[in-house]
Amino acid sequence: MYARNNPLEEFKSFFKQRSLLSRLIMINLIVFIFANLMNLFFWLFQAKTGLAEESGISFIVYWFAVPSNLNELALKPWTVFTYMFLQENLMHLLLNMVMLYFGGRIFVEYLNSKKLFSVYIWGGLFGAFLYILAYNGFPVFQNAVYHSIALGASASVLAVLVAIATHVPNYTVPLIIFGRVKLKYVALFFIAISMLNIQGGNPGGNIAHIGGAFWGFLYISLLKKGYSFDNFFKLPKISYGTKGPRKAYSNPNYSKRAETDDEFNRRKKKQQKEIDLILDKISKSGYSSLSQKEREMLFKISNKK
Repeated sequence: MYARNNPLEEFKSFFKQRSLLSRLIMINLIVFIFANLMNLFFWLFQAKTGLAEESGISFIVYWFAVPSNLNELALKPWTVFTYMFLQENLMHLLLNMVMLYFGGRIFVEYLNSKKLFSVYIWGGLFGAFLYILAYNGFPVFQNAVYHSIALGASASVLAVLVAIATHVPNYTVPLIIFGRVKLKYVALFFIAISMLNIQGGNPGGNIAHIGGAFWGFLYISLLKKGYSFDNFFKLPKISYGTKGPRKAYSNPNYSKRAETDDEFNRRKKKQQKEIDLILDKISKSGYSSLSQKEREMLFKISNKK
């Protein structure tokens, strides 16, 4: 008899992996807790927060949310990065983190953590860029541009979801009411919701969502043409206090014989044939049908891209 894993145990196991995805979610959680503790501190002690108080927003939001006003942005250029990790509302945080977990897990099945990090950061930057451009370009925002701000991981999260939906559009996911739905339709649903809500109460946020979604699509399109943006932002190397395996001794005077052109071509042709068979198997039976050996081979190849 098969017993389902305890959700709490799965949750613990996910964060124990210390993957890039779990670190991104953890950073958002830590920033959320820190921001709310700071707000509580300022409220309890009735501390004066200067310009933030004059603007009618919290100290944390004032200094770390991205403003649409270009003069404000020039004084706080770091906000184009910090805003994508900042959420003050619990439901906003939960929705973004659930979507990041959902899209991120599928993303790393087919691509890798380095690409996930790149899509998250660039998606946030594109979201901020489109938001600032729209508020300074469209007449409808001419009064709001002086006091509008944007915060939240939504643009980055939607970039991840759209990227993987562009990469594997026919990947199916189980939804409670609708059953199994292709990933491309899930992504299109969130894009449509964002576009339809631009005239609502949060136009800046929804415009940023579209910017993130655009980057997710563009990233995969460029990746298929051989372009990569993964080296612009380096992942921090974090040591967890455990030593890796000892490096094997190598003789500096020894050099491996280089492959001939024929040997290289034969090896690459054989490798491509194996990858084509794996991709064909995925398209017919899904990723879960792959053997451990096939998954390891797909992972190695994706890391070399």
